[in-house]
Amino acid sequence: MPKIVDPEERRRAVAEAVFRVVCRDGLEQASLRNVAAEAGLAIGSVRHYFDGHTELMVFAMREMSARVIIRLTAHADRLLDTSAPLTPAEQREIVVGMLAEMLPLDDERRTEVIVWLSFAAAARTRPELRPHADELYDGLLTLTTRTLEGARRAGRLHPQADVALEARRLCALLDGLSLEAAFHPGRLDADTMLAVLRTHLTALTRAAED
Repeated sequence: MPKIVDPEERRRAVAEAVFRVVCRDGLEQASLRNVAAEAGLAIGSVRHYFDGHTELMVFAMREMSARVIIRLTAHADRLLDTSAPLTPAEQREIVVGMLAEMLPLDDERRTEVIVWLSFAAAARTRPELRPHADELYDGLLTLTTRTLEGARRAGRLHPQADVALEARRLCALLDGLSLEAAFHPGRLDADTMLAVLRTHLTALTRAAED
């Protein structure tokens, strides 16, 4: 009896192969043939699930985004859970954990950051990828904006703080840490990245006391 293959499961497995190739060899090596070999499939099998290279790249970008969103949602659900009130310190740590999902603190997140940076660089000259790269960045900006707006409503951010500006500054901090850790992994470890993030957030919340 022929084996029944779940199309979405197979597509996700191919996307995982894209991530491995990009992380190890660079985006320019993520051809249909190389990705098929990485996934242990014939190139015809990959073409069965994707019309071409562009569709595969776009799917991989969306799959990576979906993985991160699942983790971010888990943190957000804890913040919004009114059945279990949190202390300010607990709330701050959840926010740190949520934003840290965007940093290369372990192998999984390091792969995601490298893949994201590769896609973002490619989108500069590949118009078909640009909307999806913009969508990922806009999602991060929305997340930081809502986080700071929530802090201001709770009285932990100065009422006159420019949330839009601070959100972009926080995005720049996350981007900068990710870039340095991805390109110079020996110079910036997970503890240091978390310390920088905590220090920045602490400085923002202390402004509410001034």
